[in-house]
Amino acid sequence: MLRPKVPTNPMPTGIVTPPAVIEPTNVVQHPVAPTPMPVAPAPARPTVQLTPGAVLALVGGGTAVVLVVGAVLVSMLLAVAITAASLAICALVIRSLITADTKRH
Repeated sequence: MLRPKVPTNPMPTGIVTPPAVIEPTNVVQHPVAPTPMPVAPAPARPTVQLTPGAVLALVGGGTAVVLVVGAVLVSMLLAVAITAASLAICALVIRSLITADTKRH
């Protein structure tokens, strides 16, 4: 059921052309030119030169990233703390309502 069936094609369909005749060609040897002296390879990676303005931009950008990430993390921590405090207050109110209801009857 899950085995694929490969279709068979016993007769070719379409136009059948006879194989082309390949004629041998002569190989001509050219005189070998003298090899030039090897040139020193260029450095793979260019050196990075930072100007004072670029250094200030990098420091400013890094500081901005650190401040933004810190603000996001602190706000997430504050949101979790506020949620936990409000849940604790709700639990205390519900518990006091349940115990007051049982004392009344």
